[in-house]
Amino acid sequence: MALPTILKNRLRLPAVASPMFIVSNPDLVVAQCISGIVGSFPSLNARPQSALREWLASITEQLAKHDANHPSAPSAPFAVNLIVHKSNDRLDHDLAVLTEFEVPIVITSLGARPEVNDAIHSYGGIVLHDVINNRFARKAIEKGADGLIAVAAGAGGHAGTQSPFALLQEIREWFDGPLLLSGAIAHGRSILAAQAAGADLAYIGSAFIATAEANASEAYKQMIVDACADEVVYSNLFTGVHGNYLRGSIIAAGLDPDNLATSDPSAMSFSADKPSVGESESKAWRDIWGAGQGIGAVRGVMSAAELVERLRTEYFNAHVDLFATTPQAPAVGS
Repeated sequence: MALPTILKNRLRLPAVASPMFIVSNPDLVVAQCISGIVGSFPSLNARPQSALREWLASITEQLAKHDANHPSAPSAPFAVNLIVHKSNDRLDHDLAVLTEFEVPIVITSLGARPEVNDAIHSYGGIVLHDVINNRFARKAIEKGADGLIAVAAGAGGHAGTQSPFALLQEIREWFDGPLLLSGAIAHGRSILAAQAAGADLAYIGSAFIATAEANASEAYKQMIVDACADEVVYSNLFTGVHGNYLRGSIIAAGLDPDNLATSDPSAMSFSADKPSVGESESKAWRDIWGAGQGIGAVRGVMSAAELVERLRTEYFNAHVDLFATTPQAPAVGS
């Protein structure tokens, strides 16, 4: 297993911050990158679409300034998430802007498009693709993705249902490229566990909602702090795609989290002219709050830098605890 050159010697922690709808913004991305992990945001967070160029200019300028002032500790690269579903009528525009700025890492979701991969590769960028099963993983690589993000059970937002052990094992049987794991990772121990199970990097989202830089209400951040895995509900009602949401926010919206209706996945839309990401999904993610099952590890609101440092300390302590003694093989017949 080998990381692409762009990720070698640039990370203080083997982790990528996942792009979170509404929550991720330039301030959070810059803080994540300066702290030594890949920061990211969905292109659809920049609204109106003309704001995407402003966001990318701000991020690249701030990171370049940091790198100039700290040559011995440069920032990690950043990533932008593109929804490549056919109903996303911003795709061509956003892809053109990402290509103009030569965004180093592009995360693609909800479809695999060779022409998108080709555009990113044209300037030397890499593409990581979200997958929830082995079949989708094979399709993504066949269509030109450079790496995979295994979105396992327990992940925040649009999550899969497979165990991370099963999903990573099946992908690693045939794929030796960059592989990330998403799913309930909010503690340094979990980052080490992800690597032990076959991932190169951990993919972390929900813990960053409870940070100072995140574009989330104080009530949302506090609910992340107060909640645990039992208070995460899996439903496709709100966007047409199954995802994990905080029980408390569903109740606050006047709904019964134990008796939610189901939505027709075919109604999913990413057009600014149709009610989904443009209107109803924005409202869903504003009022119905996404979160993964790892939130029990979040104990308080802090800065992104403080969170990365906590994760880093936990990660290295887990190494020490795990390798403090050399395990011995059991005796034959024991």
